[in-house]
Amino acid sequence: MPGLESLTSTQLIPLAMGLPLVGLLLVIICGRWPNLRETCSLVVSGLVFATVCQLAGDVFAGGRPEWIIGEMIPGFEIAFRVEPLGMLFAIVASGLWILTTVYAIGYMRGHHEKHQTRFFSCFAVAIFAALSAAFSANLFTLFVAYEIMTISTYPLVTHNGDKEARDGGRVYLGILLSTSIALFMLAIAWTWQLAGTLDFQLGGILTEAYSDRRISNQQLGILLGLFAFGIGKAALMPMHRWLPAAMVAPTPVSALLHAVAVVKVGVFSILKVTVYIFGIDLLQETEISIWLAYAAGASILLSSLVAMTKDNLKARLAYSTISQLAYITLGAALATPDSIIGGGMHIAMHAVGKITLFFCAGAIYVGAHKKNISEMRGLGRQMPFTFAAFLIASVSIIGLPPGGGAWSKWFLAVGTVENHLYWLTAALMISSLLNIAYLIPIPIRAFQAPLKSPSDHSDDTSSTGIHEAPLMCVVPLCITAIGSVVLFFVAQAIYDVLLPITLTP
Repeated sequence: MPGLESLTSTQLIPLAMGLPLVGLLLVIICGRWPNLRETCSLVVSGLVFATVCQLAGDVFAGGRPEWIIGEMIPGFEIAFRVEPLGMLFAIVASGLWILTTVYAIGYMRGHHEKHQTRFFSCFAVAIFAALSAAFSANLFTLFVAYEIMTISTYPLVTHNGDKEARDGGRVYLGILLSTSIALFMLAIAWTWQLAGTLDFQLGGILTEAYSDRRISNQQLGILLGLFAFGIGKAALMPMHRWLPAAMVAPTPVSALLHAVAVVKVGVFSILKVTVYIFGIDLLQETEISIWLAYAAGASILLSSLVAMTKDNLKARLAYSTISQLAYITLGAALATPDSIIGGGMHIAMHAVGKITLFFCAGAIYVGAHKKNISEMRGLGRQMPFTFAAFLIASVSIIGLPPGGGAWSKWFLAVGTVENHLYWLTAALMISSLLNIAYLIPIPIRAFQAPLKSPSDHSDDTSSTGIHEAPLMCVVPLCITAIGSVVLFFVAQAIYDVLLPITLTP
């Protein structure tokens, strides 16, 4: 973007966060002219990504730019400081926002959805919240961004306006608000009482309180539990029911929930708390996070087993997401440099892979009006690009080369071995086998010719030629599928980016 080079990193922070709000205003103003409204959404999303990339150069070179707005009340400050983990999340969120916007335009038009102005408006607010969380300098700022994310995505979940959407929205809002208010807020207050600050600091702000015996091992474990289950967007079982309930939303919303914003804010927050509130060394010394590692391992396996029982494609992908998010929580709980890097990597690897799968699910619905996996046999001959992309993304989610997920899962497995938690190593291996069982048969069956018989009067998809969803749906899913492979080859660069957050200050 011309002119960005002349701005300082401190100036780029408010610009990156402010552009989605500008996009919100433009979408509202241009709501009566769909072409202009959607052009504004695309232009703003491109500008946000360019701004974030410009900011990344300084952060990856060792800079830690800050932008402080001010204190709401003494000790509770709205402030932003960009570090490598947040920078990686911001790049992923802003980059995928462009493709999600393109996809949403094709989907919403192809499916003749109503209330499209409201849809794109809430999209813009959600990206603002995601960037605010990514750049947050303290727990208070993160909490505010977290709640904005919840409120702004509620209208997206209930977009269809029917009873099923309203019921799903109530579960979504009820679980996320109750966990954040009852548990997350309590954890923040307790942290403030112990440390006297909420600022994110490398090495953790609770180390001194533990050294001074102001908190015991048992109390530290309880505090960690408040964070783990209070950050409900991480969807750790049993705080996961909101995620399947939210699948009543249109597919672009599902993509936003699973890849661009909502769940990634959850697991990103878990990693931030681990690294900057507790500190890796403190968790290793006290071993208070071992229970959380086993809880994450159980969530990985249980949600994978549930996914295998779902015939509805979006429902299967929803439970797959719960499992994959638990990988990141596991990386945080293992608290080794390799596991933390593996968890951070998996934010990017899973985001690109899972958004591809949801893009494919929406394209299948728009192009063939199919929701259930049992109805998709032979459909790959009609929609070869969609199902080929589904296969490529599945390989990444499973953790096989040349999918990017191979590297993140490798580092997570190394973390289990370093902690001598071999049962969790086995859980990761079993989970990958379950991933194969519930993902790979979908594209394989889709590329098989449908069974024919004289009495079979169903549509013969093998003879109708290629009939994909609208181009604006197919192009984004092809790009993200390619991105799943590209991530495999740039894993070293991501490793180098994340390494500084694991170093002792």
